[in-house]
Amino acid sequence: MKKFILALMMITGAYAGAQTVNGDTQRQINVNGEGTIMVAPDEAIVTIGVNNTGKDAAEVKKANDAATDKILKYLKSIKLHEKDYQTQRVYLNRNYDYDTKKYSFSASQTIKIHLRDLSKYDSMMAGLTDAGVNTVDGVEFRSSKQEELESQARVKAVADAKKKAEEYARALNVAVGFPLVVTDNTQTNYPRPVYAMKMESMAGDARETLAAGEIEVKANVNITFELTK
Repeated sequence: MKKFILALMMITGAYAGAQTVNGDTQRQINVNGEGTIMVAPDEAIVTIGVNNTGKDAAEVKKANDAATDKILKYLKSIKLHEKDYQTQRVYLNRNYDYDTKKYSFSASQTIKIHLRDLSKYDSMMAGLTDAGVNTVDGVEFRSSKQEELESQARVKAVADAKKKAEEYARALNVAVGFPLVVTDNTQTNYPRPVYAMKMESMAGDARETLAAGEIEVKANVNITFELTK
């Protein structure tokens, strides 16, 4: 029996062993399952910003505040709900140039926007650029059906784990019994092409600039099954 258990432990992708419960030896196998759902995104989180530099702190901040005011008014003008955009970071920094022996100042503000209709991305970015946005820090694709997709992925992950356990069990001439322990190892990772770039004016530009592709919704589960004869 010990040789049988050690052989099971060498199986790639699974662990098998024995545990004593109430004086009885309980044979177990531990497997990992993964479920993946592919779907075209219909939403995005866009992180934009405005940055200004100059020799006078007050003037730099004033310019940055004016640009930010225009950006926020533009977002309201396109009927974006106030809950869908939020200030993330506000900076006012003093920088010293060792070559000129002079100080300069930079002011910046970052705003995160939840765009619930990807078809409006290009027109929104054009308007934001005209309003004063000069940096884009990232785009994060999402689906409005995220919870439903995650649920589907979990079901597939459990089915995958059970299938693996049954395959190992058949090869060893035993059967898979009751699931003893189920552990959800899922980590939510949204596809995110992270970049930082400066924006040039896009006025009158009708080009498409976003390739959304598909997003991958994953679930990962670890299950310990009882092994029976």
